[in-house]
Amino acid sequence: MKHGKRYRAASDVARQAGLVRDLGEAVKLVKQTARAKFDETIVISSHLGVDPRHSDQLVRGTVVLPHGTGKSVRVLVLCRGEKEKEAVAAGAE
Repeated sequence: MKHGKRYRAASDVARQAGLVRDLGEAVKLVKQTARAKFDETIVISSHLGVDPRHSDQLVRGTVVLPHGTGKSVRVLVLCRGEKEKEAVAAGAE
């Protein structure tokens, strides 16, 4: 299978860099070899050495994106009386 000139150029730069062991070096290499006309995505995998069968070793987490998800958040409040006034004061419509 033949590759395009952008792929070959990125491959040459990566080959010259050799085996990357530091995250900072890897990010520099990714930015240096980026040639697409859109925002490229990278995937980072790591071995944590935990056993998911044990409840105390589960790994869970969330990541907040720097500019959000692009979706506006809407909250529905069903209430009456004093709670209704509190919801409107908090920004509900």
